[in-house]
Amino acid sequence: MHEQNPIKGFSKLSRDEKVKWLSEYISEKNLAVFLQSFRMLDEENQTKFESFSENTLSNYHLPWGLVPNVLIDGTLFHVPVVIEESSVVAAASKAASFWAQRGGFRTLHISTRKKGQLHFTFNGNGEVLKKQWGAIAQQIKSGVRHLTQNMEQRGGGITGIQLKQIPGLPSEYYQLDLEAETMDSMGANFINSILEEAGRLLPDLIFGKIGNGQVEIIMGILSNYTPESMVKLQIQAPVNELTWAKDMAPEKFVRLMQWAADIAWYDTGRAVTHNKGIYNGVDAVVLATGNDFRAVEAAGHAYAAKDGKYRALSRVFLENDIFSLELEIPLALGTVGGLTKLHPLAAKSLQIMGEPDAQTLMKIAAAIGLANNFAAMASLVTTGIQQGHMKMHLHNILNSLKVKPEHYPRVEEYFSDKTVSVSAVRQFISNLK
Repeated sequence: MHEQNPIKGFSKLSRDEKVKWLSEYISEKNLAVFLQSFRMLDEENQTKFESFSENTLSNYHLPWGLVPNVLIDGTLFHVPVVIEESSVVAAASKAASFWAQRGGFRTLHISTRKKGQLHFTFNGNGEVLKKQWGAIAQQIKSGVRHLTQNMEQRGGGITGIQLKQIPGLPSEYYQLDLEAETMDSMGANFINSILEEAGRLLPDLIFGKIGNGQVEIIMGILSNYTPESMVKLQIQAPVNELTWAKDMAPEKFVRLMQWAADIAWYDTGRAVTHNKGIYNGVDAVVLATGNDFRAVEAAGHAYAAKDGKYRALSRVFLENDIFSLELEIPLALGTVGGLTKLHPLAAKSLQIMGEPDAQTLMKIAAAIGLANNFAAMASLVTTGIQQGHMKMHLHNILNSLKVKPEHYPRVEEYFSDKTVSVSAVRQFISNLK
């Protein structure tokens, strides 16, 4: 039975002491050997990995692969991805190659501004505060110049400082809404540093302009809602070129694709799964490049619900016998700072893509998301999702059943024209033996 008393000072133990404690906690004699098997042979890289987080005992591996032939605005990319779901890379690769022969992915819009918020209360004259805000904002910009000058030299910096009040909160609540251009950096540390410094300056600046009233700073933090850091991509081709399905005429295929997209636009139950398919691709690129997939998803789901109803992030349009699939998605990504260069595989991923700037990486991530979105909808309206997914999942099933690799070819041949399921595979293996 596990001990019931909380352990104190766990973070102060050495790694070996932590592993020893854990092996006793779960009664696992070989835990140290097991955890060691997932660590790197290169001690320098392993030490670097352990510095990324606290209480690191080993490494958790996910497949790192490649989606080739992703044509974006006339430039061909071969895109590293990190994902464990078996059919995602195959689907993205098939869709990317299909669309590379039809003009590829085209950027309709891109922007990279991020936001942060300083939340505070002021019990003085609110109307005077609003009138004086322009002057106060300029003084804040001057007061944080030591933090922004390097970013300004690279073409970025603060692009706006607004004063807001939020309906539903008390009248003494105010929000300093900061907008910034962070160039190739994701910008979290940059924006948070500015907000904390602004929080130190603001009480004196307000008192200096108004002469009375008290300011209490509640908190200052980057907002992961980034509707001004957006990318909009499109794939487009004449209907007669949509020869994706061998056994379905392009006209019928396009009609069903439009139905699939429209249902996801109007029905939340379908929209969530529709958008999850988009993030299968987006997250795989975000992870491969050391960016924050949690922030990216949070922003996207908030944007999907911006009009009060959760909707699909992509839409199908059909006009004059031209098929278009468009994806509009917020993406706050960086190619400098964070883990983008510290993580060896993240750095290699960026190298393989030609050391893209932040805007280019946004396009690439969105393109893989759109490729997966197209492939998923295409599967749903033709063969169904399970046929392709379960065939890709076959090796996972064989691994779970501990089937010897020499039997794989016979199993694959047998299921080449049959529905794959765990029970069906188990039965075939039993007969094979």
